[in-house]
Amino acid sequence: MFFELGLALAALHFGVPLGYYAVAKRWLRKDWGIKEDGGYRPKVSVIIPTYNEAEHIAQRLENVAQSYPRDKLEVVVIDGASTDGTAEIAEKWAEKAGVDVKVVREERREGKAKSLNRALGLATGEVVVIADADALWAPDALRRAVAKLADPSVGAVSCVKRPIGGPGIEEGYRGFYNALRVAESKAWSTPIFHGELAAFKREALEAVGGFPTDIGADDSHAATLIALRGLRAIVADDVLCMETVPEEGYHAWRIRRAQHLIQHFAKAVRLLRKAPRPFRVVLAAEAYLHLVNPWLLLTAVALLLASAFMGNILATAFLGTGALMLLYKPYRTWIVAQIYLVAASVRNLRTKEIVWNKQIKRGRRRC
Repeated sequence: MFFELGLALAALHFGVPLGYYAVAKRWLRKDWGIKEDGGYRPKVSVIIPTYNEAEHIAQRLENVAQSYPRDKLEVVVIDGASTDGTAEIAEKWAEKAGVDVKVVREERREGKAKSLNRALGLATGEVVVIADADALWAPDALRRAVAKLADPSVGAVSCVKRPIGGPGIEEGYRGFYNALRVAESKAWSTPIFHGELAAFKREALEAVGGFPTDIGADDSHAATLIALRGLRAIVADDVLCMETVPEEGYHAWRIRRAQHLIQHFAKAVRLLRKAPRPFRVVLAAEAYLHLVNPWLLLTAVALLLASAFMGNILATAFLGTGALMLLYKPYRTWIVAQIYLVAASVRNLRTKEIVWNKQIKRGRRRC
């Protein structure tokens, strides 16, 4: 009985995502159905939340300043009580940059979303963009994102990400991850956005109350709420960002990100009935993949182990085959991602990581 049930759960665990990915590959062949306007030039406010980003902030500001006409660009650096001079570096850069830069100093760290909402109150652009301080944009990334926002059906646009550094598994993971985000976007919308570049129509963002402060995935949840109101929230394959992967604390970094997505989907799935029909399938599938599917694998392994200890040769063979398949990189990448999700679910019982310890990131290069 343990063997049969374990085998069934394993089949379900692998079968559902493989089926979803097969559907997503068909979505990838679809047209975007978006009318871009490369000449669309609204005022853009870029919000950069910082905490101890002295090593990165000057390069980041230069990267942002080169991405859009400076007379249409506003930058709000909101610093969460850095102790390494981040705010001072940003202020000195602003003095000679020829860009409208506001530097806001917070007295204490209260979480990224609270900082974003404070900055949103100061921003004046028709388009609001959030940008991580430790990432870089391709030279045309912002212009391409804004061009898509010219379409009245689009409320938010995010980027695909290319990792810099980190273990080899990260690159493999990102390739699969990016393809899925783009496929969901072509289907209609994706429920997962990226803080490296997330561009919102201001009126759409304000209509959902700005960024949620009770969960970590503020960017993804704000975009999902916009999609639930009938506007598309998309990750575009021609909007590229470079993301530096931590040299130290990589596993903690991945678990924290998984925690935030789990929080996001646990909250978003309650609104599933409100989702426009094309988005409902995507939201339901991603909620299942993040909240349920990892536990099926854990349960299946436990049942097969119990069966193997009871002398079931088939269970032993099945487990041995699974172990050998870890040599295959895509399979190994998937299994590791499931482990992170399980660990993140457990960790969420203790802390939501709304304010987290910073991982060290070095070795960036220009896009």
